[in-house]
Amino acid sequence: MLRSLHMKLVLIMVLLIVSLMTVVGAFLLNSVVGFYISEFYTQVSGVFADEALVRDLTTPTAGEESGAEGIKSVLDTCAGALGVDGRTRNYYILDGHTGAVLEGTTEEDDLLDYTRNLTTAISTGEVGDARNVAASYMDVAIPIERGSTDYIIYIYDNGATVESLNSELMVIIIQALVFGLAISVLLSFLLSKTIIGPIEQLTAGAEQVAAGDFGHKLEVASRDEVGVLTGTFNDMAQRLQDTIQQVESERNKLDTLFLRMTDGVVAFSREGGVIHSNPAAGELLHAPIDSLTRYEDLFADIAPLETVMNAPTPPGYLEGEREVWGRVLELLLAPFDRESQGGGVLVVVHDVTEQRKTEEMRKEFVANVSHELRTPLTNILSYAETLYDSGGDLPEETERNFLGVILNETQRMTGLVQDLLVLSRLDSGRTELQLSEVDMRALLKETGQANLMEARRHHHTLTVDVPDVLPTVRADRDRILQVLMNVVSNAIKYTPDGGTIRISAGFARREVWVEVEDNGIGVPPEERSRIFERFYRVDKARARESGGTGLGLSIAKELVERHGGSIRAMDKEGPGLAIRVVLPVEGPSHG
Repeated sequence: MLRSLHMKLVLIMVLLIVSLMTVVGAFLLNSVVGFYISEFYTQVSGVFADEALVRDLTTPTAGEESGAEGIKSVLDTCAGALGVDGRTRNYYILDGHTGAVLEGTTEEDDLLDYTRNLTTAISTGEVGDARNVAASYMDVAIPIERGSTDYIIYIYDNGATVESLNSELMVIIIQALVFGLAISVLLSFLLSKTIIGPIEQLTAGAEQVAAGDFGHKLEVASRDEVGVLTGTFNDMAQRLQDTIQQVESERNKLDTLFLRMTDGVVAFSREGGVIHSNPAAGELLHAPIDSLTRYEDLFADIAPLETVMNAPTPPGYLEGEREVWGRVLELLLAPFDRESQGGGVLVVVHDVTEQRKTEEMRKEFVANVSHELRTPLTNILSYAETLYDSGGDLPEETERNFLGVILNETQRMTGLVQDLLVLSRLDSGRTELQLSEVDMRALLKETGQANLMEARRHHHTLTVDVPDVLPTVRADRDRILQVLMNVVSNAIKYTPDGGTIRISAGFARREVWVEVEDNGIGVPPEERSRIFERFYRVDKARARESGGTGLGLSIAKELVERHGGSIRAMDKEGPGLAIRVVLPVEGPSHG
């Protein structure tokens, strides 16, 4: 209960009032007592400072029988000035030597005590007017000589008036204290309500913010410090909401990236348990990954967890490789937050199968190019050295044969280099298509006519079977002609003499197709998917004899695909091969 700010304020106000009234009461009581005592001695000394009074007290009258009675008669005349009332304040006339009471305002002389002042007056003959604040009475003893007899005038106040006044004053103080407490409690409740109301409102707002509700705005009811605090709280809540929204947006982006990325990512705690993983990790590793999966279950063969946590820097990570179901996976294992208890190990799984295939193809391509260039260069060098060493002694016919070989090999290398340049331009995207409306029927007739002499040289039968109606195709005429020439040229080269080569065409579904069919050596079904690879040959010896480079169908495939079409080997009955080229009538979508 005392933890309530209301009660704390009430208690503070109550203690403040009680303390204040206690101090004020004590001060008033002491002041009243001090004032009353000071007034008593001032009053007595003032009266006896009158010389006429003193003369009357010390001078006996004629025929006076008792000096005490004479002094009494004089004192009775100034009783009012002395404040003598016969109840609380009285005077007594004592014998100056024995202290016996001779006269007085009361007859209670047997109750008179020998006080300090009275003893002083009797023993020393001097006025006894010492003040004793701690005493409950006040007194003054004044020695006086009347005639030849010594007397003592003793004025005594029993302090009842002071006690009565103090009692009344105490009642007033207590009443004031009660009223003050009542007012202080009321004011403290009002004050606490004024102060604590906004604080309670701020507390409720803070609880809503803690619960995730940032949209609730607190009312700014004043311009004081509490009002400024309320406004600052509203601004803080708004900025916090904006910050959390930004963080949430970034987190959503990272989550989307994390879930959709093709690389696998698995995070492990320091103890080896899974913290996070994305779907790609399980797919690449072909292993289920859940909260029960341990680091040792997946990557213990690469490196122990402790070894990864203590990986030296640089580079600060370890690498590994694994083959899973024919896929080559590259693993990168790196620690994070090594100094923190929340640290662990992050494993990134990257599929490098295609990269390795590309690297192998690149190596094979370089090897093939080197081999294709080395053979004609070796022939050229051999024949040229022979010609050089003979010094013109060889028969003219032999020299012409040697020069013919050199010329053929040079042409073969030139064709190879030209084909490589074409492929390089296609790979780099530097070859732009010059699109126009191409009459496919006329283009096929031209292709057949261009290859007719070569076909007759090998005693082939070349036919062009084109329908009377064939739609035009939006394409690069020279590139499509190059494709058709490569395909027909291959059919002529790989068909034994006396074979049959047929060029046919047709259209369907806004596409024009062209098919070149031969009855040559053909391609085994298991190798048909490779005939469009660079430097692939079914019969390498025959290809070199015919001057082939193994790049014709590769170039044809690149050009057809640049037009948005397709080229593939078709199944056919009997020996030979059928190559079909399909082109969209509208042309390439990007062109």
